[in-house]
Amino acid sequence: MTESPTDDFQQQLTAVLPNLRAFARSLCNNAHQADDHVQETLVKAWKYRASFQAGTNLKAWLFTILRNGFVSEKRKLRHEIEDVDGIMAARLSVNGEQQGHMEMMDFARAFEQLPADQREALLLIGAEGFSYDDAALMCGCAVGTIKSRVNRARGKLAELLSIDNTVTMDKRSSDVDTASLG
Repeated sequence: MTESPTDDFQQQLTAVLPNLRAFARSLCNNAHQADDHVQETLVKAWKYRASFQAGTNLKAWLFTILRNGFVSEKRKLRHEIEDVDGIMAARLSVNGEQQGHMEMMDFARAFEQLPADQREALLLIGAEGFSYDDAALMCGCAVGTIKSRVNRARGKLAELLSIDNTVTMDKRSSDVDTASLG
């Protein structure tokens, strides 16, 4: 019975395994991390075994995979801090996403209440980042007109979005609805 190329590749991987472990331990100085890197290297090597050219240096290929994986992990980890006791995590707080969603809905309702020319000017300048000159050319009006539209739009949005702390959410919603009717 003849060996398949897969069997031969598997035997070659097994033969290089002690060398991979030694190299990984020299990089990590931690046996558990080294074993993780070796395992990841073997998984990648097996996945991309078709790209390995028979007759070339398998050991060098595997060492390169291992080293590149190690370097990539180090790059990722330099932006992380160790928080074994959870002290740092306990100090973090994140607002619920629903608050941002509600604010965006409020903004969308207020934005829709602006006249079309003010919405257009505000979108071109504020959202798209065009200069006043470019926006004026696109709208076919004077630069001063665009500046005026943007200023009025911002003022009206600020007025529509201002929230009095004594007003409840239901009252604010009904105020916005009645304002759109008037």
